[in-house]
Amino acid sequence: MIIKRKNYKAFGLTISSEIELPELQVSTEQVNKNETVEIKIENLTEKWNEVSANQKHIVVTEQFVMMKIPNSAIFYIEEGRNISVSPLEKSDESAIRLYLLGSCMGIVLMQRKILPLHGSGVVINGKAYAFIGDSGAGKSTLASAFLQRGHQLVTDDVIAVSLSQKGQPFVIPAYPQQKLWQESLDAFGLENTNYRPIYDRETKYSVPVASKFYDKTLPLAGLFELVKTEDGTTRINRIENLERFRTLFHHTYRNFLIPRLDLMEWHFSTSIQLLNYVSMFQIKRATAGFTANDLVSAIIDVINEEEQINEKHSNDFTHLHSYAK
Repeated sequence: MIIKRKNYKAFGLTISSEIELPELQVSTEQVNKNETVEIKIENLTEKWNEVSANQKHIVVTEQFVMMKIPNSAIFYIEEGRNISVSPLEKSDESAIRLYLLGSCMGIVLMQRKILPLHGSGVVINGKAYAFIGDSGAGKSTLASAFLQRGHQLVTDDVIAVSLSQKGQPFVIPAYPQQKLWQESLDAFGLENTNYRPIYDRETKYSVPVASKFYDKTLPLAGLFELVKTEDGTTRINRIENLERFRTLFHHTYRNFLIPRLDLMEWHFSTSIQLLNYVSMFQIKRATAGFTANDLVSAIIDVINEEEQINEKHSNDFTHLHSYAK
């Protein structure tokens, strides 16, 4: 597991790691210390016993988060800059990588005050659009359907959203991989023998998508919440008013940590700024059957209609401004 320290890139950060992370792209860029996360192997048993008290799995403070994950490791994430890993006896290396690139990176982003949403992001009309939802809602499958139509992936599972100085939200690219269930592989005509099963999920696979990955930051233009429904119909409705805040909080990655990290005020302020720029929609899709391919066309229609409305409003404002002069 331990290797000569290697630099990778993901979420706009250089990840300098003593643990091999084949899912990530190797970084050859000059290291900026302020944008570097160091991953190291360290014996954390004594430290865990000191701080855990009656906590079985997680300890949260404003400075650090510690987690003890069965069959994996003890993780220590500090100030968005350092991740220490203490593998447990008979731990599985793939499980350690799964938590490093999932929960640990989500915590790193929060500690750096970068908003992590739970979902997948793709490029449409030169902007980033995100599909958010609960586990099993079909986020990665929908993103993969867009990739089949020639679009590119920006991120899968964790969507890192940063704000410009003017408050405009941007999606930071993650790394070129998706996680897809066997049902989705079958629907897209992909053979599971070509992919590595994800730890503890025999029918979910890591699918590399290097040729379909977009590795530059893009403005976030829209959010689509995926919700399953039993009535057999598919509907796309705009999310309005205060419901937008509830939806953003609900689909923030590992949102239970936000109050414990004393980040409620930051999250609310970030949400206000994000919602000044981003349209939000809810997609209710049928539970039965494979609907991803049909949803692609419906979503493209919604986005094109939204862009036409925004363009009209922009033109009306320009004409009004010219008239006022």
